[in-house]
Formats: sequence, C-alpha cells, structure tokens
Amino acid sequence: MTLPLVLVPGLMCDAAVWEPLLPALRDSGCVGRIDGVDHGLCDSLVEMARQVLVQAPPRFALAGHSMGGRVALEVCRLAPDRVSHLALLDTGYAPLARGVPGQQEKDKRQALVQTAREQGVRAMATLWVQGMVHPDRLGDMQLIEQILSMFERKSADVFERQVRALLNRPDAEPVLRALAVPTLVLTGRQDSWANVEQHRALHALIGPRAAPVLEVIEDSGHMVPMERPAQLAAAMMRWLAR
Repeated sequence: MTLPLVLVPGLMCDAAVWEPLLPALRDSGCVGRIDGVDHGLCDSLVEMARQVLVQAPPRFALAGHSMGGRVALEVCRLAPDRVSHLALLDTGYAPLARGVPGQQEKDKRQALVQTAREQGVRAMATLWVQGMVHPDRLGDMQLIEQILSMFERKSADVFERQVRALLNRPDAEPVLRALAVPTLVLTGRQDSWANVEQHRALHALIGPRAAPVLEVIEDSGHMVPMERPAQLAAAMMRWLAR
C-alpha cells in the first residue's frame, strides 16, 4: 500500500528543498501522491498548519523540515486522526525562551529581517547560510547557490511574516506526548541551529505509542534534505515502511 506524503518546508524554503529526495521516494514503492506546501503570506504556525490541512488528502504521511517541523506538529495538534506517519527533521518544539535567551533570539532574527529590508533577501540569505550547512559545504558553490536562489524567490515581507510566526511559536510538548503514529526524529550531526541534543530531548518526550526513532545524519548541517538527500531518503523509506 502506498501512502500520500505531504512535505512541509522550513523558513523561506520551497519545493526545491525536497527535490533531491523525490526520485528515491517515488521509486521506493512506499509513496503514492507527494504534495509540497507553500506557506504564502501566513504569519503564524497555526495558520500554516490550517493551510496544510485544506490542501492535503484526507489521511497522509507528514514530514516537516526546520520551521516545517513545527508546522507539522501544529497539524497534529489540529487534526491528529488525519496523520498516518510523522517525520520531524532538523526542528524544535519549545516556545521562545524567556528572558535574555529569548531576547537574543529576537534580536538575531530581527537583524536578519532588517538586512533583508535594507540590502535584499539574497544579502540576508548569504549571512544566514553561513551557520546552516556543514562547514565543509560552504565552498560548494552549487549547493550554496541553490539555497540562495531559493530564498531569493521570496520577498522580505514573506521573511518578516515567517520570522513573526517563529517568534510566536506555540509550545508543542503536549503534541509530542500525545503522538500515536510512527514518528521519525532526524537531524544532521553538525546542525548548529537544531542540534543533536535538542533532538534527543524532543525524541524523549514522544510517547511509546509512536515508537519514535531518532536518526542522526553524519557530515550534514541544518539543510539535510539538500546536503545529504540519499541518506535522508533512506531514513524516510524505513519510516514509511513502518
């Protein structure tokens, strides 16, 4: 039996983030229809999740990368019976931290918004990407150009709206504890934004009914779908076969 699969991209990403995976997924025999998602002008994770549910089949496997993982958790909060499998990739679950750490995150994100407004999205993305791929891939001009071009397809206004959504993110711990479908938690070993320890903590919150599996992709930063598509596709095929 093949499963419909919905792929939810992260901050400023689009279908290009998933393209390297698609041939392997389509050839796997596990996947039928594959739908991508565009967040449009949404400025809240809940609004993004509602948009996913409007577009998705009645029941589907769901994978979210980075901010898309948080959107996927909101989908599960809103309509748990519609999700057959869940994959959370290079993502998080906690709300904005209180006090100094939260203010530091706000300041960092708002500085990028200001750069996007004043210098353009490409200039912002050039700064952003420095910490988002494995250090050894910073010299891979083909990969870096794919990421920069993907960001450049969206406007500074879209970026500001998505940053607002992330800064106002809900606490997803209750969703994790309630999960009851096969769940994959995965990150890159060198993901400096959503690190391995964060994913271990996330994995530990998921109840046994979901039989959660934690996988770490070696030699990859935050952009696992583009950095290590073969390894991610293999992990997703194991997840979908469960």
